[in-house]
Amino acid sequence: MTQLDLAQFRYLTFDVVGTLIDFEGGIVSSLAEIAADANRAVDGEQALSLYRAARYAADADRFPDDLVRVYDIIAPQLGLPRQTALGERFRDSAARWKAFPDSAAAMARLAKRYKLIAMTNARRWAMDHFERALGSPFHATFTVDDTGTEKPDPAFFAQVLAFVARDGGSKSEILHVAQSQYHDIGISRQLGIANCWIERRHDKQGYGGTIEPASFTRPDFHFRSMAELADAVDHVPAT
Repeated sequence: MTQLDLAQFRYLTFDVVGTLIDFEGGIVSSLAEIAADANRAVDGEQALSLYRAARYAADADRFPDDLVRVYDIIAPQLGLPRQTALGERFRDSAARWKAFPDSAAAMARLAKRYKLIAMTNARRWAMDHFERALGSPFHATFTVDDTGTEKPDPAFFAQVLAFVARDGGSKSEILHVAQSQYHDIGISRQLGIANCWIERRHDKQGYGGTIEPASFTRPDFHFRSMAELADAVDHVPAT
């Protein structure tokens, strides 16, 4: 494999949910609030496992609208009331999901050197909230509403590559940054796009709320947080 250098890139493309926004924390917190109202408690890792199994179904809707359907499936397994209003409450909680503590500051640092592009399987209404939580650092944003498809579909990446070409850039100048091996790291490798794995679950077992990949892809760059990536970039000589 050719040795890559962080100095060679002009664009950083980002997975958002899971890499920059703590969706696992948001899911667990929302379910815990619903459980507390019902004098119940939920186990966070169990809830994420049930979520993952329900989320990646053939009849899944776009995210996070699909959380209404997901709640209807997992509520009985968690001992929670099965009510449409609670499913809608679960969906609407996405507007309050927090960025990881290091995300906004790291993105502000990275924006001084690169053009930042968001690539999310979330709908635009949710991305609007996520972007505000991150300090609106993006040069461009692509949601499932814009692309009509979800990662890891190569068609999603093709639309971003076309945008970069129109912007005067090339594929070799893109570094794709993401936590999901399944949605991002594996497919970016297949498409010949350099990648950076942010291993948000480095201190936990399993894949949490994200589907497990068929095989692990060794990334071009590997950090445990966005802060670590930003620190590495700060040590790259200016071009």
